[in-house]
Amino acid sequence: MSADSIRDEDPLDPQVILRNLPEREQAQFLRQYHEAVDAALDPAGYRRLQQVLRVWSLTAIATSGAGYYEELDAVREGTARTVPAADAVAGWDERIGAARAHRR
Repeated sequence: MSADSIRDEDPLDPQVILRNLPEREQAQFLRQYHEAVDAALDPAGYRRLQQVLRVWSLTAIATSGAGYYEELDAVREGTARTVPAADAVAGWDERIGAARAHRR
């Protein structure tokens, strides 16, 4: 596969998502995908299909990194190393203030 073909891949393509998901996530993706496809036969269900593809595309990206499941287990066990958002994201307080002001 060339670098150009990788760049041209649609991250919302169900085949790309399925290929990039860990095996343990694939059955759940396929269930949700088929349900969303069936619902999309009615135009009102089309947005659900788009949402399923976006969420699973992001899931494929998130789970592709080494240690994802170990970190998830650490969070569940309360042993994960965490950092407050204000320390991790530059300008956090200003961003939160701007978002709150925008909502009003």
